[in-house]
Amino acid sequence: METLLQIPIRIIKEQEFIIGPLAWDEARKVSGLNIDQIHNSVSFSGDSKDIINRLVAQYERFFGRASHAVCHNAVQDIIAKMSPEEIPSSLK
Repeated sequence: METLLQIPIRIIKEQEFIIGPLAWDEARKVSGLNIDQIHNSVSFSGDSKDIINRLVAQYERFFGRASHAVCHNAVQDIIAKMSPEEIPSSLK
């Protein structure tokens, strides 16, 4: 699976662990993020890094600054393997 496609799934699942099914509802509000909850997969319609940034912002807007840390922690092993220019700014 493409690395950037793994990031939103990890973030959504980690948020789901904390806030339950509402995590999926909030993720669905992010324009350009196409979610298949049944198959736990996503696709992007647009710039993937921008969409990931908007997903992180959506959780932060709704749940506060602590949710940003949850997002970052959920994907730290993935972003550790990426070059700095590949990493969405919200996860740096």
